[in-house]
Amino acid sequence: MDTQQLELIELAAKGDSQAFERLVMPHEKMMYALALRMCQNPEDAKDCMQDAMIRIFRSLPTFRGDSSISTWIYRIVNNTCLDSHRRKKVRRAESLEELDEAGWTAPDPSPGPQEELERQSLKSALSRGISLLPDNIRSAVVMRDIHGFSYEEIAETLDINIGTVKSRINRGRERLRNFLIETGELD
Repeated sequence: MDTQQLELIELAAKGDSQAFERLVMPHEKMMYALALRMCQNPEDAKDCMQDAMIRIFRSLPTFRGDSSISTWIYRIVNNTCLDSHRRKKVRRAESLEELDEAGWTAPDPSPGPQEELERQSLKSALSRGISLLPDNIRSAVVMRDIHGFSYEEIAETLDINIGTVKSRINRGRERLRNFLIETGELD
């Protein structure tokens, strides 16, 4: 961690809102992306982001530097999303419109109508499948397969060992594969 970041942490921990903003702003897009993937809904993701920002601000005085600030921030966002999910305990199916609003768009703007329909159908099924995964497995799968975190980053963020990370990702992928087969999305 560089000295400028340490100074920002120290100032933000003392209540300096400008230092807090400079510390958190570089991570804001990834924080929102993680919240969006965990919550599966833009409104819930925004709520979780707001709650996470408050938690981060209030918890800065207890930041020990055992991990990087980004890992610590992502852990708080992940835990905030999991807490929100546990409070709701209501899973709902998402429509294609909700997926579009959540940013699930085709990377190639020129597919034919049939290809686009198939792609949207698979995305919808994947989204439903991810929402059905247990929280601890969903976190690992989302971080690895959607956000591209390394196994080490996931282990550090979730505070578990790498073997557990690999096991959760493997189980999550297997459950998703079985779900997609059962729903007819995979042959």
